[in-house]
Amino acid sequence: MECVVQGIIETQHVEALEILLQGLCGVHKQSLRIHELCLKSVPNLGLVASEIRLLCDLEQPEPTWTVRHVGGPMRGAGAEQISVLVRPMLESKVNKNALRLFNGLGYKLDHEQLRVGFAFHFQRGAQITVTVSSINKMLKLHATDEAVPVTPGIQLVEVTAPASSENYTEVVASVSSFCEYLAPLLHLSKPGVSTGVVPTAAAAAASLMSDGGGTK
Repeated sequence: MECVVQGIIETQHVEALEILLQGLCGVHKQSLRIHELCLKSVPNLGLVASEIRLLCDLEQPEPTWTVRHVGGPMRGAGAEQISVLVRPMLESKVNKNALRLFNGLGYKLDHEQLRVGFAFHFQRGAQITVTVSSINKMLKLHATDEAVPVTPGIQLVEVTAPASSENYTEVVASVSSFCEYLAPLLHLSKPGVSTGVVPTAAAAAASLMSDGGGTK
């Protein structure tokens, strides 16, 4: 399973966020360019519709493929009281023929998108990954070179960490604690809970750029 929170930030403040993350994480960022295909099952594959995502990492010299299945969020009184979404997640490496394979199994392409940005991977009470990316749509099927932003001027920030049924409470605490450091620039919440842009972002970004000298 995984723990996840999301938020948005204006593109003009992304460099300041990068400076903050660099200082908090102590590691170098990794460039991100992911072609994401969402596939959904047709009715004859079962009573409940199934959705999987094929992720193609275009940053690699030879593009690599991963299949990812995300389950529904953990429910119950305890789940409602925490600010981090906990959900089952399965992920596995696959080869470049995966799309053809899933089409043969009855899955159909629902939509696709291109995520472009950067990521930080680090250990801070848990193995945390922070991704900052623009979400782009394709005007033609699989035409990643012609992708255009879905929301110009806005980027998605996502904080995730792997967890298990035995340790998810500790992982949730680690993710929540880390998110507090980002609060002046953006608010992170459960996916689907829109909180908008933080009013203090401009002032916080200006301060970070001044302290960081505007260098990456």
